[in-house]
Amino acid sequence: MSSRRFFSFYERASRSFHDCPSLAKLIIFTFTVSSGGLVAYSDSKAYSGINDAVPSDTGTKKKKVLVLGTGWAGTSFLKNVDSSLYDVQVISPRNYFAFTPLLPSVTCGTVEARSIVEPIRNIIRKKSGDIKYWEAECIKIDAKNKKVHCRSNQDVNSEAKEEFLVDYDYLVIAMGARANTFNTPGVEEHCHFLKEVEDAQNIRRSVIDCFERASLPTLSEEERMRNLHFVVVGGGPTGVEFAAELHDFIREDLVKLYPIIQDQVKITLLEAGDHILNMFDKRITAFAEDKFQRDGIDLKLGSMVVKVTDNTISTKERSGDISSVPYGMVVWSTGIGTRPVVMDFMRQIGQTSRRVLATDEWLRVDGCDNIYALGDCATINQRKVMEDISVIFNKADKDHSGTLTVKEFQDVIDDICERYPQVELYLKNNQMKNLVDLLKDSKGNNEKESIEVDIEGFKSSLSQVDSQMKNLPATAQVAAQQGSYLARCFNRMDECEENPEGPLRFRGMGRHRFHPFRMQSSLVPET
Repeated sequence: MSSRRFFSFYERASRSFHDCPSLAKLIIFTFTVSSGGLVAYSDSKAYSGINDAVPSDTGTKKKKVLVLGTGWAGTSFLKNVDSSLYDVQVISPRNYFAFTPLLPSVTCGTVEARSIVEPIRNIIRKKSGDIKYWEAECIKIDAKNKKVHCRSNQDVNSEAKEEFLVDYDYLVIAMGARANTFNTPGVEEHCHFLKEVEDAQNIRRSVIDCFERASLPTLSEEERMRNLHFVVVGGGPTGVEFAAELHDFIREDLVKLYPIIQDQVKITLLEAGDHILNMFDKRITAFAEDKFQRDGIDLKLGSMVVKVTDNTISTKERSGDISSVPYGMVVWSTGIGTRPVVMDFMRQIGQTSRRVLATDEWLRVDGCDNIYALGDCATINQRKVMEDISVIFNKADKDHSGTLTVKEFQDVIDDICERYPQVELYLKNNQMKNLVDLLKDSKGNNEKESIEVDIEGFKSSLSQVDSQMKNLPATAQVAAQQGSYLARCFNRMDECEENPEGPLRFRGMGRHRFHPFRMQSSLVPET
């Protein structure tokens, strides 16, 4: 595939990544194993002088922004940040960006791996300023001293991989997440995951290997059936899409190559919940379940995996019974878990009780003024209205009368809705035009202008609002938008320091510097 065709496909596919520069000089090594390929990238301009400590540029007063990760969030930040304003450094063990929504298609050869990746050095070449990239892994975040401990991915010497330190003024954590095994015995040893390009390539080879083993004349019928049983664990978007892709791959391609064993192939999807795709509209769930039934995919709901061995997978059913079935290949796709380096950082800052890093609505890590986290490794800790109800009331009660009039209320309505998005969602779900309707409903008063409420009435009217709070899904769409948002904040940091544009500070004076992050509708596919 020519560089022009590669560029054209990537530009059409990602949409959110525009104005991508032409391809850099690359050396691409590709070898094929069971219809799979392995792609590696190298750049003649790669950094080659990693020392114990990374020296700072002399004679510059630019603040250093260190970005950890080259996934959706990190790459989106790099694409949009004005690198002429900062000394930007990037650290990631993966020297390319991968269009992860197409990974299920890579497993079956619908799309080749080289078509969904873009070298990170190629992305940063067009940026103004000097952006540095090091292919290394972050092994520890030292927030107290503003340093990050890293380990090179390259074998610099025969003894061990080299470690070095990088300091920062601002840290952007966009390291993504790992597969969540829930500490189920045997999962790490015997299951495939689907998080990286290499995972998709391994699955593709494994599928072909299963068919080749099943074709051997020495195999018993029982062993043949076992090798042709493909199990997908997890009824989320990735698991459902992979099961569908695998079904099409087998029925449209592999049965032509292995006609004798086509009737012995079986695909099973295991989901611990009551339905697959339970994070989407019920109509989507019903359609997917009906489609699987028509296609002959065995969908087992309420089946929780308790153990995986080298040839069997055991599940606990709703009745409490434990059953085991043989398999040829298992793909584990049950959600995401926190990476060890992020867990260690969470312990440092007192977030041990949380599942992922908690940030405020501006993507700043709670308790850390100069550290931001976005993408799958973090979640926004949205403040509850009822936690701030008294300060909101006092801020709106400008004449300190102890009651709120319609005029006083209208002056802060927009700020309340922006600071607490659950309020707007509550009004929408209850078919109310604005907060005045909410007050009228609580008072039973049809004359809006005559409404006056005290603090207790105010609490009563907003008491159910926080029930509408929802966490954002861990998708490529969210991560990409967060990266773009944070880059815009960095680009306008000095400007907004002098002229804040955000909502009122209900617990302080003035306004917040920026508008809080809000998810917008987008065509970027989900992970």
